[in-house]
Amino acid sequence: MTPLTVHSPLVIDVAGTELIDADRHRLQDPLVGGVIHFARNWKDRTALVALNREIKALRPDILICVDQEGGRVQRFRSDGFTRLPAMRALGELWMRDPMQAVQAASACGLVLASELRACGVDFSFAPVLDLDHGDSSVIGDRSFHRDPRVVALLAKSVAHGLLQAGMGSCGKHFPGHGFVKADSHVAIPVDRRSLKAILADDARPFEWLGGTLSAVMPAHVIYAKVDPLPAGFSARWLQAILRGRLGFEGAIFSDDLSMEAARHLRGQQLGFADAALAALGAGCDMALLCNRSLGDGAVLDAFLDDIAGAARDGRWQPSAASEARRRALLPVGAAPDWNELVQTAAYRRAQALVQALVS
Repeated sequence: MTPLTVHSPLVIDVAGTELIDADRHRLQDPLVGGVIHFARNWKDRTALVALNREIKALRPDILICVDQEGGRVQRFRSDGFTRLPAMRALGELWMRDPMQAVQAASACGLVLASELRACGVDFSFAPVLDLDHGDSSVIGDRSFHRDPRVVALLAKSVAHGLLQAGMGSCGKHFPGHGFVKADSHVAIPVDRRSLKAILADDARPFEWLGGTLSAVMPAHVIYAKVDPLPAGFSARWLQAILRGRLGFEGAIFSDDLSMEAARHLRGQQLGFADAALAALGAGCDMALLCNRSLGDGAVLDAFLDDIAGAARDGRWQPSAASEARRRALLPVGAAPDWNELVQTAAYRRAQALVQALVS
């Protein structure tokens, strides 16, 4: 077995609603362990099922992912997909009726995961655990609440619903993106609070849900009093704190390495491959590079070649433990048939609770 077959740490995207030859070639690269879909990959349910079936025919072990949180972050919204509320709606419901909010949160997770799995999607990067401090331009109503206790309980309920449908969960963005105003897609946010303050507030949901979450995604935020590197590139955050102090044993994904804040490390802007190697070296099990399959995809091809070169010359060592954590995210049980799913009593009850939040 060659080193490259031990660990498939890269998550990439495909260009459209059907695979082209370049997509097929990349998906068969042993370094690729996941594919992430975007709205451009959506035409209708029939096309999505066909796309995912072909991906799995090429790579049965690949993890097919999407950002399907609810609210403004929902890639698939039509042709039968239930419109999911922004998670703030659950926090607002909590203030009126906590038990009803918990029930509705589980329903959101069940509907979200059941519909995705019926279309061949394995995993969603949800739920968001960031606290709603009121000023974040990127988190906003994606957050459940300001109170970490409410966030943890509602997120655990969403995760329970996901698990009922055979899907894992991914808490993001560790140790918390909600305090900073800047959007890490276009800027480099800096949080100047102490480690003690962060652990006592924003990071608490990650601590409390350490045994619940299947995966965690760190923030592209610099916590200047803890480490000059963004959390997703910081061995202190990922290994010493998340794994060591908080005891998290699941998978760690980098956030998208094409984001503005992703590659500014110690005053330098790294290339995509060097950024991925830095994230993997810091403790990430998988590294995401999104939206680089468009056009001729030359940047993505160079990225794959560069990571392969790093493995050959010893600048990156594949990890059997990371590969095991990746494979543990593959769904449990057979995917439901859509037409059968929408007739089940459990799904219909859950859908009614979800629809009441967005009506």
